[in-house]
Amino acid sequence: MVRNAAQAYGARKVETASPAELVLMLYDGAIKFCNIAMAGIENKDYEKANINIQKARNIIVELQTTLDHRYAVAKDFDIVYDYIFNKLVDANIKKDPDILNEALSEIRDMRDNWKIVMRTAKQPQGTATDTH
Repeated sequence: MVRNAAQAYGARKVETASPAELVLMLYDGAIKFCNIAMAGIENKDYEKANINIQKARNIIVELQTTLDHRYAVAKDFDIVYDYIFNKLVDANIKKDPDILNEALSEIRDMRDNWKIVMRTAKQPQGTATDTH
């Protein structure tokens, strides 16, 4: 019963989120999956690591494919997403926590910068735009 309520809440949260909030949720999801993968590597549970790195990688692909290239900053995002994607692939092949940490650090930086953009966009004088 509690699980069904949590699932319903999660689904409703996604349904009512703004595009900017959805991007933030994707970043948070990628971070969560990287953390789970890190635990998998540390515990030598390579299947768990593989599954969760793939989930994080799929989120990066989604973020990259939804970029709005009408904005010049999308090119910069694209470059960073390529870098993260390649780090995730490399970390998965080698099951290397240091490489995974590099990807995780970049994802956290992107998330933190996105939060700043969201705050700036909410301010009346802010002219930040949604690049996704």
